Amino acid sequence: MLRKGLVIKSNGNLYVVRDENDSVFTCRIKGKMRLDDIKSTNPIAVGDYVMFEAQDNDESVIEEVLERRNYVVRKASNLSKQTHILAANVDQALLLVTINYPITTAVFIDRFLASAEAYNVPVVLIFNKIDRYDKKHLEDLENTRAIYENLGYRTLTISARHEDGLEAVREVLKDKVSVIAGHSGAGKSTLINKIEPGLNLKTDEISEINNSGKHTTTHAEMHSFSFGGYIIDTPGIRGFGITNIEKTEISHFFRDIFAISPRCQFSNCTHMHEPGCAVKQAIADGTLPLSRYNSYVNIMNSSEDKYRN
Repeated sequence: MLRKGLVIKSNGNLYVVRDENDSVFTCRIKGKMRLDDIKSTNPIAVGDYVMFEAQDNDESVIEEVLERRNYVVRKASNLSKQTHILAANVDQALLLVTINYPITTAVFIDRFLASAEAYNVPVVLIFNKIDRYDKKHLEDLENTRAIYENLGYRTLTISARHEDGLEAVREVLKDKVSVIAGHSGAGKSTLINKIEPGLNLKTDEISEINNSGKHTTTHAEMHSFSFGGYIIDTPGIRGFGITNIEKTEISHFFRDIFAISPRCQFSNCTHMHEPGCAVKQAIADGTLPLSRYNSYVNIMNSSEDKYRN
């Protein structure tokens, strides 16, 4: 008899599934599912609801993945596949951003936001490590926050290490299913540990040589909060590649560019080379941040195998 369950952990070909009675099962995918035309490195993601055949003394078998209401996806680093799904069926995504230690580029932020917009996932930007910033870093932080707050995104500033600003994060997380993403070394596991100390997620220092983080989270996993809600912790990512979005649609997922584009001379303006482009005029006028336009151009110019930004 098939049961409905929620995938709470993904590790290679094995999935941990919790059923409606809070019983937990280790599952594999049914053989024939592997033969389907799956264009993802992970046909099942944490947050998926599945139908599975429970086995008491052996590995259970996932028979079906139920329809997703949304998901967070990026281009997979394995070029034989197309996508990698970070999490499914979430209420929101938290993108952990660091102005330094390591640097989170505007292109990385904007690629993540565009992909989330495409799949109807609200995003909160959380700027971490403010305890480590000098005056120039703090100026960059405020300028960056202003850009995204003007677009309607919520932003928070925190020091996970010193537990500054964490109450606001708890309020954002309470009673919601959230996925947290960001560069390796940005402090995702540290933040989750400070919010829910009993989880004891593994953490590590960033490399002092190249100012980049080590992968301490090696697989996606859902954790529950004592105050209500769930967090899906994901492995750190160095690049965020846009996938499954046509180039003609990319501007639709840049809120500012999309709002300006009706004023362009041509209805199919790509905002790259056409005359009478209101988007390029907005850059000249200073009403559109250059970083946002550069991110848009970066995505438009990206080939299928060049995405590590």
